[in-house]
Amino acid sequence: MTMMEKLLLTLLVASWLYWLAALIMVHIFFNERHESDLNFTPPVSILKPVKGVDAQAYENFVSFCRQDYPEYEVIFGVMDPDDPVIPVIKHLQHDYSSISIRLVICPALGSNRKASLLHQLSMEARFEVLVASDSDMRVTPDYLRRVVAPLADSRIGLVTCPYRGDKPLTLTARLEALYMTGTFLPSVVVARQFLDMRFAMGATNVMRRSDLARLGGFAAVADYLADDYQLGARMAALGLRVHLSDYVVDSVLGATTFFEQWYREVRWARCNRVSRPREYPGLLLSFSTPLAMILLIESGYSSSAWLAVAVSLLIRWWVAWSTMGYAGNINIRYYLIWLPVRDILSVIIWCAGGIGRRVTWRGEVYILLDDGRMQPAVVSLEYQHTSP
Repeated sequence: MTMMEKLLLTLLVASWLYWLAALIMVHIFFNERHESDLNFTPPVSILKPVKGVDAQAYENFVSFCRQDYPEYEVIFGVMDPDDPVIPVIKHLQHDYSSISIRLVICPALGSNRKASLLHQLSMEARFEVLVASDSDMRVTPDYLRRVVAPLADSRIGLVTCPYRGDKPLTLTARLEALYMTGTFLPSVVVARQFLDMRFAMGATNVMRRSDLARLGGFAAVADYLADDYQLGARMAALGLRVHLSDYVVDSVLGATTFFEQWYREVRWARCNRVSRPREYPGLLLSFSTPLAMILLIESGYSSSAWLAVAVSLLIRWWVAWSTMGYAGNINIRYYLIWLPVRDILSVIIWCAGGIGRRVTWRGEVYILLDDGRMQPAVVSLEYQHTSP
């Protein structure tokens, strides 16, 4: 066995151990008792930054208007007064007139359009507890009770949620759904355990207005690409805990194209690179299938390397299958045959994310700076469907 083969085998075994440990942590996370007072129900302002019409946008918005919760309001924010999503929001206001649903046209504040919208919406909010959520998310009626409840503990400054891919209509969307639940979700649970919970995710961020003001509001992160990460890190710097809820939000994917998925996932990868540069190389341990295939080629297709490929595939399928069960993402199991393709795509995106400074976000192109801030590029692309 050559030195390269020994190195690859060492990395591969470490990768197997990583995924087995991740599976154990996922099991513990979804089975442990999350002691939260579900009767803690202060009034809530839901902040929804929006640009364009996502897949099943009306149904996504409706889910936030059907909450089993005493008092809340929903505030939508757009920058363009001619945005095609505005008629959808007006339809929602008509159908749910008993709920306070407002639409705010917000001016740009910084390079990060989503954070700029959130800043304006937080200024318009009437209540102390703020719930910020991306526009393509869908929730169940118990959502608000479950995500707000942890704030009954004054030591918790921010509650964030994992998410799962739902309703994928194309192959690329199915590959993205596989990544969300089969790769990203268990990795988040591992990061919660070993890397400190000092980050947040756009699926949901719940916080007190007073704590948000202490860190400078959303305006403080309005020029950063990884605004959610910055929000969590700055809240933790205040001495407050970031709590990972066991409520899993649905990210409605619909029909996506390869380029839409590529731009979005490369942006995510570069977010990770600038946010946690020391941990970014460690993501190599999550690439069991690609490592096994490289070992297979390097060994000249030896029988032991074929066995390593088989073990890698079995472990990845087992972890993804189990995680989908814990996360209630059973329908995505039908696409698990594509998981090896998804894993190969993941390593390609990891490589692309490790270099370059250009990111595309909702049709706009930005240049990423060394400190994680971004600035608009001259070039603009016709690109419609990405998460905000």
